Amino acid sequence: MTQLDTAATLPTVEETQAFGRRLAGALRAGDLVVLTGPLGAGKTALAQGIGAGLGVAGSITSPTFVIARVHRPDPARGGRLPMVHVDAYRLGMVKDPRAEVDDLDLDADVDDSVTVVEWGEGLVEQLSDAYLEVRISRHDDDTREVRLHGHGGDWPQRLA
Repeated sequence: MTQLDTAATLPTVEETQAFGRRLAGALRAGDLVVLTGPLGAGKTALAQGIGAGLGVAGSITSPTFVIARVHRPDPARGGRLPMVHVDAYRLGMVKDPRAEVDDLDLDADVDDSVTVVEWGEGLVEQLSDAYLEVRISRHDDDTREVRLHGHGGDWPQRLA
């Protein structure tokens, strides 16, 4: 397994979103991005930036209650790929969360989209042979530290 570990400190929500826009430039169809971190760390802000960088239509909000949303590319915004945005927070509360993930049928969209999963650690990694884990921690001064861990595939070259 190839693993890459890089980090960035982001002082504001806007910089977290800007980081997501830059990260989107390295993403392609079939990518799985797993966002981890405590409540309020900035997972949705990062997903908003990724969506903006991919040029998807509509606003990106946390899909906590619907669990998953598909955002289609918007040609007017330079959209190039759809983004599947998943919030697996509530799935961790059921007896068999992996079965719940299977019921979402996310693998049907994985090959053609960038799939971004909040709270997905330990639940969705099986959807792809290679994935990007993004760990976000929030400090007392509201700065965020983002650590990227590439698992498998060509993540080292893409994130260099």
